[in-house]
Amino acid sequence: MSLSWWVWLVGGVLLFVAGVGSVLVPRRRAATLERRVAWSAARAAVDRATVSRDAVSARVPEADRLLAEAELVVAGGGGAGAARTAAEYARQADSMWRAAAR
Repeated sequence: MSLSWWVWLVGGVLLFVAGVGSVLVPRRRAATLERRVAWSAARAAVDRATVSRDAVSARVPEADRLLAEAELVVAGGGGAGAARTAAEYARQADSMWRAAAR
């Protein structure tokens, strides 16, 4: 009879660990996927802005500064927030170059 409380204790600990694991593992996977998608979008936006810059003969100093800032953020790395910031800088630069091309 003295071993029965150990069994309940071990079972309770195992159930707790399984519950925590079933919550944390999907959240971690989702965060990792979100970060990877955000960085992919940021790199694509920087590439798109670079193509727009190369296609325009006029100089747009503000767009040059924004693209440089986006490239700096991409080089520095970070989380999904940094990737969104880099993508926004690149999109703004891209729209400035597209407006200059008209």
